[in-house]
Amino acid sequence: MPGLERWARLMYRRRWWVLGAWVLILAVMGGLARSIGGEFQTEFTLPGSESQRANDLLKARFPAQAGGEADLVFEVPTGIEGARDRIEAVLARVQAEVPDVAAIESPFDRPGYISPDGTIARAVVRFQFDADKVPHETAVALIRLAESETGPGFTVEPGGRVVQFNEQTEFGSEIYGLIAAVFILLIAFGSVVAMGVPIGAALFGLGTGLAVITVAARWVGFPGFSSQFAAMIGIGVGIDYSLLVVTRFREAIHAGRSVEEGVVEAVVTSGRSVMFAGVVVAIAFLGLFVMGLPFVATLATAGAVVVLVAVAIAVSLTPALLAVFGNRVDALRVPFLHQSEGIDPRSPWFRLSCVIQRHPWPFAIVTGGLLVAAALPIFSMQLGFTDAGNRSPSSHSRRAYDLIAKGFGPGTNGPLLIVADVRNGNGGLSRAVELLRETPGVAAVTEPVLNPAGDTAVITVIPTTKPQDHATTDLVHRLREDVLKRAGTNGDRYYVTGVTAGQIDASDRISSRMPYLFIGVIGLSFILLTAMFRSVVVAAKAAVMNLLSIGAAYGVVVAVFQWGWFGELIGVGTGPIEVFLPMMMFAILFGLSMDYEVFLISRIREEYLRTGDTAEAVANGLTATARVITAAAAIMVTVFLAFVLGPERVIKEFGLGLATAILVDATLVRIFLVPSTMELLGRWNWWMPAWLDRLLPNLHLEGPPAGAGDLAGSPAHGGR
Repeated sequence: MPGLERWARLMYRRRWWVLGAWVLILAVMGGLARSIGGEFQTEFTLPGSESQRANDLLKARFPAQAGGEADLVFEVPTGIEGARDRIEAVLARVQAEVPDVAAIESPFDRPGYISPDGTIARAVVRFQFDADKVPHETAVALIRLAESETGPGFTVEPGGRVVQFNEQTEFGSEIYGLIAAVFILLIAFGSVVAMGVPIGAALFGLGTGLAVITVAARWVGFPGFSSQFAAMIGIGVGIDYSLLVVTRFREAIHAGRSVEEGVVEAVVTSGRSVMFAGVVVAIAFLGLFVMGLPFVATLATAGAVVVLVAVAIAVSLTPALLAVFGNRVDALRVPFLHQSEGIDPRSPWFRLSCVIQRHPWPFAIVTGGLLVAAALPIFSMQLGFTDAGNRSPSSHSRRAYDLIAKGFGPGTNGPLLIVADVRNGNGGLSRAVELLRETPGVAAVTEPVLNPAGDTAVITVIPTTKPQDHATTDLVHRLREDVLKRAGTNGDRYYVTGVTAGQIDASDRISSRMPYLFIGVIGLSFILLTAMFRSVVVAAKAAVMNLLSIGAAYGVVVAVFQWGWFGELIGVGTGPIEVFLPMMMFAILFGLSMDYEVFLISRIREEYLRTGDTAEAVANGLTATARVITAAAAIMVTVFLAFVLGPERVIKEFGLGLATAILVDATLVRIFLVPSTMELLGRWNWWMPAWLDRLLPNLHLEGPPAGAGDLAGSPAHGGR
């Protein structure tokens, strides 16, 4: 008896033990999360980069300059000088009432902190911790104080990274996604019980996965939006994976099999497909470690955890629930909605497949053309890090950003910090300042600030352009590669850091390593699919179609978030695409697309091994899977779109991009492009070189082994 069949029978016979075990696991992990769980904080580090070396140097020698900062921006239309006493009183309150404040730089003590027209001033509040580690309560205290001091003719706006990190509002996007999933499953199954099994399994998986991540956060620095990201992925795959298992179980029950045999068939077929798809998703996530960005690696870890938990739930808790309900899985039917699974020649899906197969060229050309057209905006994609200037105008950090740009110029929102290692004496600092002031693209340069030991100095450089401008990136590279090398001829060493420089370093790192991610994920997926379906053509075609889906998603994201198409409908303005978004979306989508690819192609292959005819196999496979793929995709799309309603721009980008790709993949690709191309390729769909067939292990998923009936080898053995 195969191992997975033994596992399925164990889940059936020990169903109550399985249910009890999962309840215990959830309770224990939930308790641990509450008692020892850590906090999610967006900690940005970039090992090996110049900006990170500068930050490490500051922490070691000049900690007063290494802490997180917040701005207090004052606007007094009648003149800042006339409100000096009131401004100083506000700063005194900040020092006395806001915890963890290390120092305050008053606009009256620092040159250049009052705008040329005298109506805007900024004070800098330095904290004892890095910006991502300043307690939420501390940031909220600063925000509330500023709000209380604002009045007619006297505006106080808190801004900077500390405020930006901590003014996010909570939004229960996952609730809206779950509500939508309930209605979609009711329509798909026509039964409250059949709907409840994947919903309940997904909630168990999501709760367990989030608890595991929360406990791990005690030792691992997960980004601040990890819980939203994990919920988005966990709900989507959790429902989908269990949905596939429930669908195959219902098909077996409707075919007259016993409950035990139905559980076995569901686990051995769809369960095995889920295992493969989940492993591919997890591998794609973990492939992000190659990027060398800790915050990306930890976010990928969070995604991999919830996916693997969803797989474990789908092949253990879901079969146990099905064993408990048995033939009552169709209980509590919804009038007019009950439907059966399986192959039905009267089905509209069967008729659609026949139409596509009679006219494969038009369907292939039109569908492929639409996908290519949707992907065209990729060529104008601008990558970068969005900042407070891309946030909602109602946020404090955005209003402070706008006031600073208005009073001091756009570059003031993205200052560059020059950290000087002057252990040989600080005589060269004046030369460095002179060279910096002569550099094109530099608006202002402050005088050096030395640490007490006199061996480290900080110089602030204000660019003439805003942080996201390409000219600012060029300036950073020019300072590092030319200007500061000339300044360090006496043995001093100069490093460019600051938020803007760190983001530029991250962008450079990602751009240089992105090809490794693409090659690794596509290559591994190709090998696994080839081993599974015993076909080089199917594997290559799957990779190309996945790339088309992902390309279309990239195009939509560019059109909305960069070009501004319909951006006002979801509350976003124009700006660059987050530099890490393409690689994250690629890893997620390449894995998720495998869910539908594996489910559809494995069913087609099962029919092909049974009939030996590709055309019949495609028609039967599409008929048996189209409705469940459509339902699964509709659930994922609604779950992802629910997160577009939230406040966080990066989550909106993820939500819209993922929803677009899944929608395209489950409709244009799986329903139209796959059947038409398989019809055109005919027997070549199953081409497999003999030497490769001997080399690769057999990972067949559905139906009989690949060698059964001698149908699976070269085109000579295939049907038409």
